[in-house]
Amino acid sequence: MRKYILILVVVFIGTQVYAQDTNVKVKHVQKGDLVESTYFYADGNIQQKGTFNKDGKLHGTWTSFDAIGNKVAVGKYENGKKVGKWTFWVDGDVKQVSYVDSKITRVTQKDKSSSL
Repeated sequence: MRKYILILVVVFIGTQVYAQDTNVKVKHVQKGDLVESTYFYADGNIQQKGTFNKDGKLHGTWTSFDAIGNKVAVGKYENGKKVGKWTFWVDGDVKQVSYVDSKITRVTQKDKSSSL
């Protein structure tokens, strides 16, 4: 199960953050030591948003959305590494994946009607 979740997470976040799609528009705003970045779908809806540190590494909370605006993932990076509890909404289920230094330490799945 962890292997499946890990593959899903790596594919999803990797393709979303580093998308090479020419239709994706990006907005960067300097906020102190961080750069707040927002990636947009071709239709203008937000694809994902989060911040980079001064070294250009993912840092802080990142949120990803599907093409119609539903939240599909929320998680936190510290110096480019996944940390803490990430939440994924997949096919009506909620999956929580805990990370330490980008390594999965725990996976929990709840159905859509459960509260987190």
